[in-house]
Formats: sequence, structure tokens, C-alpha cells
Amino acid sequence: MTDFVTVDAKALDTRTAYTLLVGAVAPRPIAWITTVDEEGRVNAAPFSSYNYIAHSPPMVGVNIGIRGKELKDTARNLRSNGEFVINVATVDNLEMMHGCSAEFAPGVNELEQMQIPTLPSQFIKPPRVAVSPIQMECRIVHILPLGRGLNTFYIGEVLAFHFSPDVYDGKYVHTLKVKPVARLGGPLYAGLGEIWNRPQLQTPPGQADEKK
Repeated sequence: MTDFVTVDAKALDTRTAYTLLVGAVAPRPIAWITTVDEEGRVNAAPFSSYNYIAHSPPMVGVNIGIRGKELKDTARNLRSNGEFVINVATVDNLEMMHGCSAEFAPGVNELEQMQIPTLPSQFIKPPRVAVSPIQMECRIVHILPLGRGLNTFYIGEVLAFHFSPDVYDGKYVHTLKVKPVARLGGPLYAGLGEIWNRPQLQTPPGQADEKK
């Protein structure tokens, strides 16, 4: 076996630690988040330090770092009103999602700048991205500072799911039809690629209770 290269994480600077993490923890789902500020201006930005973290009730979490010494617009808006929409990034909307990652000036509506259509949410103020086949309306329930204070973990409860009928049959989400994209290290994104089918070896949450 080839000898491994050991890197002492305690000695790493912030940039090196980030580079190693995004290369090692991959692929990562992408939260394309829409929020509004105190003046009602819309912001849209993608984040790949994101996943679902609970299912009863459904909850999602996203880590947002600071830019320089300032909060990013999304983080500032989450702290202000606690409302956000996660719009699923797909092969079809990849370029639009990626374009929203540019450093626009504070208060600029990235969706308007890029002529990306929106839909109104039902329970919160931030709009949904119309070109996304899955949108989740969320409200913040926990804000957790992490590490040396450069990162904060925002946990939100999903208040409503919105599914395109192209990817949802009333019971299941057909992931292959969603065609989600994931984030890799550096400038790289990835699609699903080859798929392997294996039987589930554990009972899914909630299914055991249904059998009683």
C-alpha cells in the first residue's frame, strides 16, 4: 500500500484548511438560497456546506462563513428575519445558480440582474426560484457559531415543499429526473453520473411505525 501523507490540521491556516475540506468532502449538495433584507430586497446565493439534518420535523442546515470581517448578505438576512428558501440546483439551472455566486454589491437582486424568474412563497417573504424543480420554504430555529468564529451554522425548519410534477409523483421524488448538481473542489461541479441500485438494509424512518 502507498504511504499516506499526513497533514496536521492544527497547524493549518484558514485557506489551506478550506481547500483540503472541499476537496475531501465531496460531492456536496448545493443550497441555492433566497432571502430578503430589512428593506424587502431579494438576495440569491449558493452554498455547498449544506445538508438535511433532521426529518421530524424536516430540518436543513447550512454553514455560512464571513467575507473578510463582514457577514454575507444571506447570513445578515437570516439573522434579521429568519426566513429563507432553498432552491435545488440542477443541470438545467447550473449556469444561473453559478452566476449568483458572484460578489454583487449589497442590496443588489441577483435574480433581477440575471433575469431569473421567481414565484411567491406561501408562508414566508423570500421568493422561490421558478427554474428550480424543488423549493423548500424554511424558517430559522437555531444559529450556532462554530470554531474560531469564522463560520456559523444556520438550522432551519422546512415549512413547505414545492415540487414540479415532472419530478414528484405525489409520494416520491424522482431524483434522476431532478438532475441535481453537486459541488466538488475548486471550480468543479458534477452531475449524478453512474447510478448503482442496492436494496435498503435498514428500515427508513417512520416506516416501522406504519407497520404497527
